[in-house]
Amino acid sequence: MSLDGAIQFETEQLVCRRWLPSDQKAVYDVYSDASVARWIGDGSLITEEESRSWLAVTSSNYLKRGYGMFALEDKLDRTVAGFVGLVHPGGQLEAEIKYAFRRSHWGKGLASEVVRATVAYGAATHGLTKIVATVAPENGASQRVLEKAGFAFVKERVDEHGAREFYYEWHVANERS
Repeated sequence: MSLDGAIQFETEQLVCRRWLPSDQKAVYDVYSDASVARWIGDGSLITEEESRSWLAVTSSNYLKRGYGMFALEDKLDRTVAGFVGLVHPGGQLEAEIKYAFRRSHWGKGLASEVVRATVAYGAATHGLTKIVATVAPENGASQRVLEKAGFAFVKERVDEHGAREFYYEWHVANERS
């Protein structure tokens, strides 16, 4: 498994696929946008070098777990609208869902659509029974996305950068009830 662009799943508006080396520019474009980065980690903008190294990390995740971050292609124009993934930051045991979109794709319901599909993909394809998510207390839009996808708020905590965050969990048992 590598950066081969293999399709993982599709939604009504998006094709979710493995990264290609050519996605490095889109990774940089999305994560160097201050409006996007403010909701990620400590809010720092990604550098071009970091975007290149992220491709290697993602390829390693595909080899290790069969999943990682994926590119989201808009079905209408075939451009990269954003990214979604199941990752294990800092080696944590639980898979954590992460997503970000180009500002031009905000407000179209894409996050709600792809978060639900990614959770279903993680459970069906990789046998995940629990997926976690973290979100800034001020990011009401992402909180609503998670709740619509079946995530439950668990607690408020402080992240590794000293910032407050809300911690959510999704369990496969919730989907069966």
